[in-house]
Amino acid sequence: MNSDIDRFVTVIGGANVDIFGRSFEALQEHDSNPGQVHTSPGGVARNIAENLARLHVRCHLVTAVGNDQNGEMLLAQGSTVGIDMQGVQRIEELSTSTCMSVLDSNGDMRVAIADMGIMDRLDANRLASQKDVIERSSLIILDANLPDDALAWLTNKFPEHTIFADTVSAAKAARLKPYLGSVHTLKTGAIEAQALTGLDAQTDGDVQKLAEWIHSHGVRRLFLTRGDHGVFYSTDRTRAVMAPQQNIPEVANTSGAGDAFLAGIAYSWLAQWSVEESVDFALAAAQITVQSHATCSPTLSLAAIANRLEPGYAV
Repeated sequence: MNSDIDRFVTVIGGANVDIFGRSFEALQEHDSNPGQVHTSPGGVARNIAENLARLHVRCHLVTAVGNDQNGEMLLAQGSTVGIDMQGVQRIEELSTSTCMSVLDSNGDMRVAIADMGIMDRLDANRLASQKDVIERSSLIILDANLPDDALAWLTNKFPEHTIFADTVSAAKAARLKPYLGSVHTLKTGAIEAQALTGLDAQTDGDVQKLAEWIHSHGVRRLFLTRGDHGVFYSTDRTRAVMAPQQNIPEVANTSGAGDAFLAGIAYSWLAQWSVEESVDFALAAAQITVQSHATCSPTLSLAAIANRLEPGYAV
């Protein structure tokens, strides 16, 4: 495989500070649960950008932060890990986004509250200042944290560009529905996919019907993460291929797994690998990520992914 990547990616969407509380034992609702609390840089777009930077892909991040301590931290940390942060918009009167999550003793998120009102200000007018750099991108990745006019501007302004999209959450997934015809690759989870399509995503049969609906709306490739059931992936030509989870590591925090997975899919697309090779690579990136308490694993690298894959897998 040729893994030399000299192009760059623009990632557009959410950036926030993640606050995690993980219970030591089974969660007891309506009560105080002994556990650990920690913070981490987060946000779907920002996480994807960090993971790509750790895989040595040049990455330009377009997001919004406030003129506050959290915004300064995200800017500094992003620059440190190698993200081009020149596209980050500073909005004086609003606070940087924060997401507070409760994890169970297995590291799975049980509930989260996202204070991301600042993202509504990342509109088409603000994105216009980034038109030239987006135009030069080899790949555009966007997330559903973006407001409608930003999604409309991006999909209308760059019709010849390859666009990957992430549904983010059930509450935001439907924002992408009018623009699916412009999306080359969609990454989603079962709950978000149900919210996007109005269809069930419980059984294998449900997922296949859901995939048909998504492809009929113009999406060429679908990657649907299903937790313990692994990943369902399909293309507009090949449907219903299942990739079960493999070599599950000890889990610390699952919150950033999907973002690492999509970064792996993006890396693989730039490297022109097959969809099967792409899923193997992306799953390895996700499995490394869930072993870290941080949303993005500081140990993620091409070498670490190679070590998780079968002997002889070259990256």
